[in-house]
This record gives sequence, structure tokens and C-alpha cells, in this order.
Amino acid sequence: MPRFIKKTSKKAGMAPGSLVHIGEQKQEKVSITVMDYEGERFAEQVPDDVESVFPLRDAPTTSWINIDGVHDMEVIEKLGQHFLIHPLTLEDAVNTAQRPKIEEFDDYIYVVLKMLRYDQTADRVVAEQVSMVLGHHFLISFQEAEGDVFDAVRERIRKGRGRIRRSGSDYLAYALIDCIVDHYFIVLEQLGERIEALEMQLYDAAGDPDPLQAIFRLKQEMIYLHKQIRPLRETLSRFHKSENSLVQDKNRVFFADVYDHLLQGSEVVDSLRDVLSSLQDLYISMTGQRMNEVMKVLTIIATIFIPITFVAGIYGMNFEVIPELKWRWGYFAVWGLFGAITAGMLVYFKRRKWL
Repeated sequence: MPRFIKKTSKKAGMAPGSLVHIGEQKQEKVSITVMDYEGERFAEQVPDDVESVFPLRDAPTTSWINIDGVHDMEVIEKLGQHFLIHPLTLEDAVNTAQRPKIEEFDDYIYVVLKMLRYDQTADRVVAEQVSMVLGHHFLISFQEAEGDVFDAVRERIRKGRGRIRRSGSDYLAYALIDCIVDHYFIVLEQLGERIEALEMQLYDAAGDPDPLQAIFRLKQEMIYLHKQIRPLRETLSRFHKSENSLVQDKNRVFFADVYDHLLQGSEVVDSLRDVLSSLQDLYISMTGQRMNEVMKVLTIIATIFIPITFVAGIYGMNFEVIPELKWRWGYFAVWGLFGAITAGMLVYFKRRKWL
């Protein structure tokens, strides 16, 4: 349940814009990395303090300021004051329970989305909130901890591959969002392989509760993925349709492209949910069928013993006059009768295809 609903009780009653970290603190200290570039010019640094990035606000180059760790309110507040970020935006950045969304302000666009990965050990999808503040010549990204999916983007910036160095901060925002969405498909692929393996095991596992538990766990993961991906569709739709001057006309087509990718990912999530529902129905059907087979065998055995029990009950009565009791071959005759009844009923059941 904590994956779906995070505790926000410590914010209750506080004024709007109050900076309170909601979520798990995933690293001890806040770390800052900066990439500054324009055409052939490129510089990368790891500042010791947040004040070192302040000159980048008015620099003509494109600057990517990445903040790992959103639990230090002093760093977040200083950054927000210098880059003129609204207190409500900063409040959302430190609250890791936000849903994906986009908000447009006079001087920047604020975007929230979830970065997903599949934890093989825990057999679950893990999400990390990524917030982006897109300005005219800068992009500030807030992450919960070090380690992300942006290494390919960093390499493109370092080596000057593609158009990223020749484009502005809006294209950088597209590149980061596209990288996050692309990794959704990696997570979906891993979950799809997990579902295929479960399907192969299902035919040999009816009656075992483990497959049903596995199906329920995977259905939870699908619900979780749906919760993270679906709101992002609206966000990206607004992004590529936005008339904000921060998004250049030539780059809107890229946001439309990543929106199409997200629609495809959303359809894959729905398909996997349908497959899991079908597997659950199949498992229940197979379990019921095998139970019916067992009940059929038990019913046949009980049916065979009914006439045998009837005959045994007759000769078990305590009457003095039962002619067969004095007969020398009476015991063997009764056993022969038992055998004849059993054989006759088995032949009858076989002809009726009940066996």
C-alpha cells in the first residue's frame, strides 16, 4: 500500500508553499552536477555548493543542473529563490507522491514524471520521481537519489552527437523525457517475459497456490504501472500542444513523437493486464477441471461400493435363518458376486464414456 499512497500527514495544516520532504530519504547528502554547452563549447562540473550554479541562470549557453536528493530544504529553497521558482513548484518537487503533470508559469515550465525500473530481486516495479524546471537557457532536474537512465543523454552531450548541442533547453527536456519513456518499454519487456514464464508453468501447477499469488502480484504491478504512465499521457499532450515560447516550434514534433511512444506503452500495459486476467481465469478453470476429475473418480468408486455394501449388509444381519449361511461355498459365492458387480459396472461406465 505505501507504493500507492504515501504519508502526507506531516504537511497537514501548513501554509501552501511550505517545503516539507514527503517520501523516503534515499541518500545522505544532496549532490549537484552541471552540464553547460553551446555548439562546440562544453563544460561539466560537480559544484560543492548550490551557489556555484547561480550564474547559469542568465548565461547564454544551455545548462542542465541536476539535483540528486530533495530532502535538504535549504538547498532547494536557495535554488528556488535565485531561479525565481514559485514556492508551490518547490513544494511539489520535494513531495515525491506527486502524479505526473505539467504546469506553465511566466518564466518556466514545470514537469513531473516517474522514472521506472524493474527490481528482479524484489520482483516489483520501482518508481522514482523526476521533476524538471524548464527555463529559457536552463533545465533543472530534481531526482530522489543518484543513479538514473540518462547516461545516454549525457554521452550525447559530451560527444556532441546529434542535434542536442545545437538545440535549446526544450530539446534537452525532450531528450530526458524520451529516455524515461523508452525505459518504460524495458520494464514492460521484463514484465512480459515474467508473464510468459508464468504461463508456461501454469499447466503443471494447477492446485498449487503459488501461480495464483504470482498472478495477483503481477496484476498489482500492472495497476502500479498504469497509475504512473496514464497521467503522463495528458502531460505530454499538453507539452506538444503548448504555445509557450519556451518550446520552439521546430521541437514540438519531438514531443508529439514521445507522446505516441507513451500511447503505445499504455496499450502494452492494458494488453498485459488482459493477459493476466486471462491467465487467472485459465488457472481457476484448470483447477476446477482437475477437481472435477478427482470428484468423478471418487463418485465412481462410491457408486461401485453401493451395491457391494448392500449385499454385505444383507448377510451381516443377525437373523437366525439365512439359508446361504449354511452353504459350504457361500463365502466364495459372495466374493464372486462382488467381483461380477464391480466388473459389470466398470464395463457399463466405460461404454457410457464416464471413465
